[in-house]
Amino acid sequence: MNHAHHELYSPAIGTAGTVAVFGHYGRAVLVFPSEGGKAYDWRDNGMLGAVGELIDGGRVKLYCVDSFDSGSWSNRNLSLEERAREHGRYESWILEQVVPFIQHDTGGDIVTTGASLGAFHAVNFAFKRADLFPLAIAMSGNYDPSSWSAWGERGEQTYFNNPIDYVGHLGGDHLEWLRSRLSLLLICGQGQWEDTTGSLDSTRRLAGLLAEKGIRHELDLWGHDVPHDWHSWRAQLAHHLPRFC
Repeated sequence: MNHAHHELYSPAIGTAGTVAVFGHYGRAVLVFPSEGGKAYDWRDNGMLGAVGELIDGGRVKLYCVDSFDSGSWSNRNLSLEERAREHGRYESWILEQVVPFIQHDTGGDIVTTGASLGAFHAVNFAFKRADLFPLAIAMSGNYDPSSWSAWGERGEQTYFNNPIDYVGHLGGDHLEWLRSRLSLLLICGQGQWEDTTGSLDSTRRLAGLLAEKGIRHELDLWGHDVPHDWHSWRAQLAHHLPRFC
């Protein structure tokens, strides 16, 4: 499996983040790790092996990035608004460093994907920049940061990073544009930890909001024996990714 390692400096964060690239050709997929994860988490947890034929066959090229969750969403010392503001630094790195790198390397639009907190990132980035990311494949996500042990007043930064909040208020020309541009695939098991993480309820709720707004989406709920865990996500990725590359 073709593999390359890149360190891209972020002025916003003040350090370099890793982009691990797997594949030699194909549709570009930006992979967000699960909470606090690093660029090699998908490799180390068998996700790449689950779609190895697509990678080796030149159908897909995966760009796996580090997270910045420990400095933002996972930092419980910060209020929710401060966490959202810190996330803006990560967003700057993705949009100003990672996206131009992918565009120069592969060209074309970019699919976002991830599991657990990575699914939140995949969906949130796609909504905010559907011009760059017209498709998100999200597994076992919780899309409401206010439910993540949050405290403090919620402000503008929180609102614009909370799909459960902002999707319900979409309207006008921007909604029409999203209807024409964006597609979301929301996948979730119904087994262990999908309830305690809030993923199952949040996935259903987001799908309902998307239906109300007429935004193109699919909801794929797996069985009660499918937990919030890597072996579930390997199976889900292997099942769905071939349709899109």
